[in-house]
Amino acid sequence: MKSCFQKYLLPIFIVFSFSGPISGQYYGLSFASSEAIQDLRTGLDLSPGKTLCFDNNFQLSFDVSFQPDQLEYFGYIFRIINQRNQNFDLISNLTSPNGSQFVIINQGNAAPHSFDLENTGIFNQWAKFTFDFDLENRLLTYSFLGIKKTEPLSFEKNSCFKILFGSNDYPKFKTTDVPPMNIRNITIHEGDYLRYEWLLDEYSGKVAKEKIEGQDGQVENPLWVKKMRMEWKLLKSFSVEGPISVAFEESEELIHFVGLDSLISFSCANNQMIHTPYESGRLHLSRGNQSLFNQYTGQLYTIYPDQQKIAVFDEKTRTWDKNFDPPERITDNWQFNKFYSRQDSSIYLLGGYGHFIYKNKVKRYHIPTATWDSIMPPSDSFVPRYLSALGQVDSGAYILGGYGTETGQQIHNPTNLYDLLYFNVKDTTFEKITELKIKNEEFVFANSLIIQEKTRTYYGLTFSKHLFNSNLRLIKGSLDSADYSLVGNKIPYKFYDINAFADLFYSPNLDRFFAVTLFHNTDNQTEVSIYSIANPPLPLAQEGEPFWNYGLNYILLVVAGLVALVGVILYISRKKLSIGQAPSIESIPNSHISSPDEGVIQDRKNIIYLFGVFQMFDSEGNDITKNFTPLIRELFLVMLLFTIRWERGISSEKLKDLLWFDKPAESARNNRSVNIAKLKAILAKVDGCHISKETGYWKVNTDPTKIRVDYLKYHHIVQDKNTLNKSIIQELIAIVHRGGFLSNLEHEWLDSFKAEISNEVIDIYIHFANSMDIAEDPEFMIEIANYISYFDLVNEEAMMLKCKALVHLGKHSLAKKVFDNFRKEYKNIYNEDFIKDFQTILD
Repeated sequence: MKSCFQKYLLPIFIVFSFSGPISGQYYGLSFASSEAIQDLRTGLDLSPGKTLCFDNNFQLSFDVSFQPDQLEYFGYIFRIINQRNQNFDLISNLTSPNGSQFVIINQGNAAPHSFDLENTGIFNQWAKFTFDFDLENRLLTYSFLGIKKTEPLSFEKNSCFKILFGSNDYPKFKTTDVPPMNIRNITIHEGDYLRYEWLLDEYSGKVAKEKIEGQDGQVENPLWVKKMRMEWKLLKSFSVEGPISVAFEESEELIHFVGLDSLISFSCANNQMIHTPYESGRLHLSRGNQSLFNQYTGQLYTIYPDQQKIAVFDEKTRTWDKNFDPPERITDNWQFNKFYSRQDSSIYLLGGYGHFIYKNKVKRYHIPTATWDSIMPPSDSFVPRYLSALGQVDSGAYILGGYGTETGQQIHNPTNLYDLLYFNVKDTTFEKITELKIKNEEFVFANSLIIQEKTRTYYGLTFSKHLFNSNLRLIKGSLDSADYSLVGNKIPYKFYDINAFADLFYSPNLDRFFAVTLFHNTDNQTEVSIYSIANPPLPLAQEGEPFWNYGLNYILLVVAGLVALVGVILYISRKKLSIGQAPSIESIPNSHISSPDEGVIQDRKNIIYLFGVFQMFDSEGNDITKNFTPLIRELFLVMLLFTIRWERGISSEKLKDLLWFDKPAESARNNRSVNIAKLKAILAKVDGCHISKETGYWKVNTDPTKIRVDYLKYHHIVQDKNTLNKSIIQELIAIVHRGGFLSNLEHEWLDSFKAEISNEVIDIYIHFANSMDIAEDPEFMIEIANYISYFDLVNEEAMMLKCKALVHLGKHSLAKKVFDNFRKEYKNIYNEDFIKDFQTILD
């Protein structure tokens, strides 16, 4: 019988894990740049209507990243101006011909700096920029992208400043030159104290909230990153004559629209439109045609299966190699799915609908020989359908949902389909992976599914086929389970199946999704709309949205219900233990944390979370994490971890080496005393947690009967591998599933803790897996293998465990696919082939 955890709590965790974080690390302010007119460019003033004044030295730091593939990168990242109109500027000059990507303007003097931008990662990840203004000695020290430099500074002590990011209209310093950047986590320290903090984690409005003193900033023309991940943005709308079709060229980030007289290409990077008239004359396009871009050969195809014709476009000569015949009747293949297979150099067409018949025939066009053939799979493996989503992978394709019936006849009660199938190109077979658990209104799918194999997830667009004025909604699902969640807001979509078409594309370089809607109207015009949303898209956080959007108020209500449910389940679990069940981790002190994430918390009072994002809750259940300045937080964590890991705590000398290495002994001692006093004041709000120095070492003592610390619970688990059972492993999953250890913090001394924990977790999982017979619970073995892979992507034992478990379940082709993916990833990482074959790892 499945444990209480697996039966009741694990499904809840899965639902929350697929809903995605509501805010998480996905926030910041994006700046409208040269792609917008001057009046619509973004600017941030940290002190609207006044200045920021400092008696002592201060430090400004912030995170920055740049949007890739833009036409222009010149502009002011920030300007600091004192009351004497002396300025200090940081300028982006990434496209400079002389190679100077960032320029410091200090006292009118330019200090250019060049970088190998590809290695900085600044186009796809955040980089921290730090500027220390030593007003007492009139020195500036700045540090970013691996450089650190000190220069003379004209700013004086006891000065007041304007600090402006991007565009501004401050007298004598106005500018509309803005680089296409993203900014977040702006902090200002005065001395050792955190004075101001602007996270820039807003969703809407022009106010940038300051978290400490209420010194709110003002934003003009804001582009909030959180909103960009929750709401689709309309990029372009236009109309084209005739029944056009659409394809996506991933490498160049172009959406191609194949028209009667010309090819229209939309640049996803800069919203530019390119028109390419055909030199080969007008195309005879018919409704129902579709287009496909082959990313491996760089060719654009237009497909009309009724005539078994595929036309190829030559970009250099601007010609199509063939034309279509005027159709004798309307197409017999509406809304089919298609993909190109590199394995056999063929284009596959699946499903479709026409003249009251749903199709399940698979048609194949072999490009080298220009020949067609087909297979007719059994209806029990691939029910005849249309309006499905298809996502291509190396060895085949996934097909999700649709609308149809087993007989293929429209008169035989067609229905919505929600099965996730895998089509194997090699043996042309279909395998059912799972079936979605429908939560509300029935839906069908836009044409494409975006597969993210590394995370075993997919994204697809859904809509109701029963409405003309319908809406597209993006869902995120798992390739391994039936759960899914809705993310992003609605996209308006006119749907009439013989006149409408919708598709979904993803650009890895831009890290954005693009949705395209087509509607062929009665004037023989196709209305086109293009939308985008940043990756990863998040559930919409607005009042009035349904449950699956996880609006904040609704989440609190749901959490309250789940808290009650968890309490009941744990009570039942303990009752069962008391009458003879094997002991679980509940018998270990400090083992009451039952949730892998913050979505499910049985009691928020007196908790310290170190896995995932650091959090602390006081005796009243209040989140007091915000009371920790970075220095006090680091001081607390050093003492706590050294206490739990080695039990003795940490010496004053070691604390100085870690936190105040740059200060004289007396100054370090004063700093330690002041910050420990502040830390004690914070901990006074928490029961069962206090600081001591009884043995000559600084310790954070925790009473497990009063306070719960997930790392302490984890430490108990890993101490004794011989007592492992399934219940304890599930407890470990509940801890580490919340996230990596202190995943939001980076300290050099912390690296050893993180590495040790990763190794320990892998060892525990493997030790437990080796102690069990796979036949006892193959599904759980697959879970264990997946969790090992989270820490080590190419762990051979995890791969072998998963393949054996899948074979035991009869999923031979899926096991082979896992093995092939492992070999590919192994080759990518180690640049050498994995020497074992599939049969060897099963023996």
